Amino acid sequence: MGSTAIGVVGLGGMGGGMAGRLLDTGHQVTVWNRSKAAAEPFVARGAALAATPALAAQGGTVITMVANDAALESVMSGADGILAGLGQGGVHISMSTISVALAKSLAERHAAAGSHFVSAPVFGRPVAAGSGKLWILQSGAPEAKAKVRPILEALSQSIHDIGETPDAAVVGKIAGNFMIAAATEAMGEAFALLKKSGADARVWHDMIASTIFACPIYTNYGRFILDEAFSPPGFKLTLGAKDIGLALAAGADQQVPMPFANILRDRFLTAQAQGRADLDWTSIALNALADAGLPG
Repeated sequence: MGSTAIGVVGLGGMGGGMAGRLLDTGHQVTVWNRSKAAAEPFVARGAALAATPALAAQGGTVITMVANDAALESVMSGADGILAGLGQGGVHISMSTISVALAKSLAERHAAAGSHFVSAPVFGRPVAAGSGKLWILQSGAPEAKAKVRPILEALSQSIHDIGETPDAAVVGKIAGNFMIAAATEAMGEAFALLKKSGADARVWHDMIASTIFACPIYTNYGRFILDEAFSPPGFKLTLGAKDIGLALAAGADQQVPMPFANILRDRFLTAQAQGRADLDWTSIALNALADAGLPG
């Protein structure tokens, strides 16, 4: 593997997994995180520590993996921001789940600064990020995508290009997370029905997850729900709530009604009100148990 210089801004579970994977594959990695303590394990493994996001971007390629629009905006602008540090021809790989509006805005701001914005949001949990097993959507200018493809290949088991429009991959990621949340709610309700009827939900899940719903979400998320494996979270419930809000906003912008997204919004609100904000987002399935008068 080559030794491309890459900055990684944001070292939570996903960003940290990516930084570790890039170090494992021989890249020169510079890291920045709001909390310096999160960066220390990567520095110990050979990463350089940047004092600002701008310095993390000075190598010409930078990945951002942060929680939301506000967090991304906070590392973009000003003398210490990514736009100032990236330079002419540099590429910002945005791998967070962000709003369509922000993706469009950042693409315009990068173009004005002479740099490139590539949307590359991911599907997969931290363990997949750390082992190069993510699924990546991407969109952006062809030359920018070609430049960063070896980096994305190191992080993924497959890359799926859906065009040059900067926000196209963002829409794809939002739509995908909506479908995952919908599947989680459906399984929660089905498990509640089975349990209250006296049927063995685990035997039923083993059957559907190996036959008519044989795919990672039904297989893995169904197991998380049945095991109530909600802590530590692979993806916090608050982030799931944020993503459903992004789906509703994108639908409103395009005049696409999303009635089930409204139901999911309420399910996430209920879970947050009941104190599950920091649990895994699959814990929305507990709503169905409570509604059915079952313990959970």
